[in-house]
Amino acid sequence: MPRPIIAPSVLASDFANLQREITMLNESEAHWIHVDIMDGMFVPNISMGLPVVEAIHRHAAKPLDVHLMIVQPERYVEAFRAAGAANISVHVEACPHLHRNLQQIKALGCRAGVAINPHTPVQGLADVIGDIDLVCVMSVNPGFGGQKFIEHTYRKVQMLKQLIVDAGASTLIEIDGGVNLQNARRLLDAGADVLVAGSFVFQAPDPKAVIRDLAAV
Repeated sequence: MPRPIIAPSVLASDFANLQREITMLNESEAHWIHVDIMDGMFVPNISMGLPVVEAIHRHAAKPLDVHLMIVQPERYVEAFRAAGAANISVHVEACPHLHRNLQQIKALGCRAGVAINPHTPVQGLADVIGDIDLVCVMSVNPGFGGQKFIEHTYRKVQMLKQLIVDAGASTLIEIDGGVNLQNARRLLDAGADVLVAGSFVFQAPDPKAVIRDLAAV
């Protein structure tokens, strides 16, 4: 069975020592670096903006997986690409013209992702699944780190995986929120490919060991 892609979320890192945290991720078995962008409108929190993404990119030796939890993401995707994003995920709930958004991201040379909130059914992606490189399934309500994992996520991942298989697509499934060593294997068995972990990694005594353990699940 293929090993999962591990994408630690820097939202849970020590922002006062960001270069040190990125160096740690570079030295770890992480594959991507997950960067959460929140605007205080789509979600009830504000995280970081373009200058911080640029700073992360200067030190990162791994692709930046940028998750835009913002309204009107089409206004900013070019800027985030210029700041260093390799993957850009937009929320289906924020995109009334999702197909156009996906084409915009692909035209920039990025992997095009779609994030879905816990209440959003996966069936709404059926008509564009072939255009989606990555579906980021929110397994907590977006906006804050350290939340409890929503159990319905397993069933949701199974349904999404079936949708991808039926369409003959190669879309990756990413899980974001509450991921740990207790649920990682079950998520992968359900069809997940990418595991995002924030607090579980950065609050651990040995973050690199936690990343290594997740990668070996």
